[in-house]
Amino acid sequence: MKKIVIIGANDFQNQLILKAKEMGFETHVFAWQDGSIGERTADYFYPIDIKLTDKILEKCREIQPDAVASIASDLANITVSKVAEGLNLPGNSSECIRLSTNKYAMREAFSEAGIATPKFYRVDRIEAYLFGLRLPLIVKPTDRSGSRAITKVTNFADLKEAIKNAVNQSFEHQAIVEEYIEGDEYSYESISYKGKHTNLAITKKFTTGSPHFIESGHRQPCSFPEDLLYKIHYVMRRGLDALQITDGASHGEFKITPDGKVRIIEIGSRMGGDCIGSDLVYLSTGYDYMEMVIDTACGKEPVIMPKHGPRNAEVRFLFTVEDVKRMQAYKAKYPEQIYRISELNLSNLGHILDSSTRLGYYIIHSEHDLP
Repeated sequence: MKKIVIIGANDFQNQLILKAKEMGFETHVFAWQDGSIGERTADYFYPIDIKLTDKILEKCREIQPDAVASIASDLANITVSKVAEGLNLPGNSSECIRLSTNKYAMREAFSEAGIATPKFYRVDRIEAYLFGLRLPLIVKPTDRSGSRAITKVTNFADLKEAIKNAVNQSFEHQAIVEEYIEGDEYSYESISYKGKHTNLAITKKFTTGSPHFIESGHRQPCSFPEDLLYKIHYVMRRGLDALQITDGASHGEFKITPDGKVRIIEIGSRMGGDCIGSDLVYLSTGYDYMEMVIDTACGKEPVIMPKHGPRNAEVRFLFTVEDVKRMQAYKAKYPEQIYRISELNLSNLGHILDSSTRLGYYIIHSEHDLP
């Protein structure tokens, strides 16, 4: 039986575990043991922190997997790359992983490639020269995802505290401060194989807004005028090349400014989280994105062919008791549109600070417009 190592065991990673088992793989899952669902669905679970790369690699030499994969996590993506390299399995280069998981290195790569980027600085404390930047500003850790410690600063008096919060959340204790890009936000979901990029879907993103921009929902598909769609593809593919992404999934976030320009926010060399890659792409397009991720991790060219016709799909996240009630009312009225409802964690009520502390989510889909 073919074997696959999967890094991470939470609800999002569990979709990859289930897909791999469906494809006939024996699943070996590594994660910190905290009761996550992947601990129960994996064929073999190893309670090893995903940051302990050497220990995971040692165990993987015994397992001898055919592939190493993960979805929706920059931290897991780093471990996947190091383990795959240690086992001589397919994957992006270590330089690609560095560029695509560190927001400062990413901005530098975009700038060197001639891709328009806001003015930016890397800091570990308040710096006098930052006051040369124009408000508003965005402050975030250089190496975290999931909306952790992201702050929009509209008054310089708030900059010090925003930098402090971002530095405290950063693994390398660094923050990036950059000028804010105005415009509507979207994401660009792609699969790459030996340097050839194929866009699978574009996602409309919804957030709680300023100051922390915690993502509240995502919707596919998106429609654009032909000339704007051309600009989106052109800019995003240049971004993928600048980060040296050659194989596997990628999730690029961008904005369309009020004057119609496409500006990259960031690109990860992994599938988008929040059920975007694991669920919405397949539901809205028919493309089996997770199968493609597993195929490319095995060094196999992905089959880019829809398994069903287009649909409307959306994931909605829960922040309050009222959100939970709306979900329950939706389920009662449109039961046929419910694709999945996550486990709920009401312990975070009133204390939602980032994506990891939301109460849960539900995914809906239909061949018709969604209410």
